Parts: sequence; structure tokens; C-alpha cells
Amino acid sequence: MGLFMILFTLIGGITLSAQSSINGTFSQKAGTIETTFLTFLTGTMFLTIFILFFGNGNLLGILEAPKWQLSAAFLGTMYLLLTVMAVPRIGVIATSIAGIAGQLVIGVIIDHFGWFNSLVIELDVKRTFALFFMFISLYFIYKGNKRTTDDTVA
Repeated sequence: MGLFMILFTLIGGITLSAQSSINGTFSQKAGTIETTFLTFLTGTMFLTIFILFFGNGNLLGILEAPKWQLSAAFLGTMYLLLTVMAVPRIGVIATSIAGIAGQLVIGVIIDHFGWFNSLVIELDVKRTFALFFMFISLYFIYKGNKRTTDDTVA
């Protein structure tokens, strides 16, 4: 089961990068906020269908959840909006690496302090080096960006 979860997450990462690229291009025509809205509207429609046919939870449980847990929806929206803004300016890979670096930084902090009832995993030398190398990779990816144009292609 663990191997399937890794495979599913890998596929999720592939679709996320493809979506980032498409949304970044689409936002230049439709607008950043409009593109983000369309993405969430489409997701809402698909998930409504999935809930109707496959849902086995309690949708009204939202009303019983602690208010701070509902902030996850806002955070997801902000992530998508900021990604849609970044892709046309710095490219898909720089945007993806920056997003991953941000996830790693906050993930290490959350793990270290056990926030949100997570497993406590202290920040050690290995994790510190991992963060350092992630930022080094972000630097080289960003510095290696070269924007190409199709102006010469007829």
C-alpha cells in the first residue's frame, strides 16, 4: 500500500506541474484571479459528483470542525493563486522548486514543534543540510532560467 501511495503522490506531482504550466499561460489571457476561480469552480463541480457517488464521510462535519482547521481551504487557494502568478514570470520548475522549498521549511518547523497534532521530529543536521541543498537547487534553477521566444519562427 505504501508503494501505491508513493506512486499516487508522484502522479499528483506530475499533474500539479502540468496544471501550473497551463494555468500560468491561461492566466495571461483570462487573468490570475479568474484562472484561480475557474480551477476551484471546476474542482468543486468534480468533487460534488465524486461526493454524490463515492462519498462516505460527513459533509456537515465541516460545521463541527475547529475554525482554525478551516483555514486550510484559504491556504490552498492562496497557494494556487500565488503559483498562477509566479509561473509566467519565473517558469514552472522555479515555481515548483520554490513551492517545495517553502513546504519543506514549514514542514520542518511543524515537525520540530509538533504543531497541528503532528508527529514530533526534531530538526537535526540531516534536515538542515536538506534545506540548505534545496535552496541551493532553487538558486541554480532560477539562475539557469532562460526565456526563449518564438519571434524568429514563422
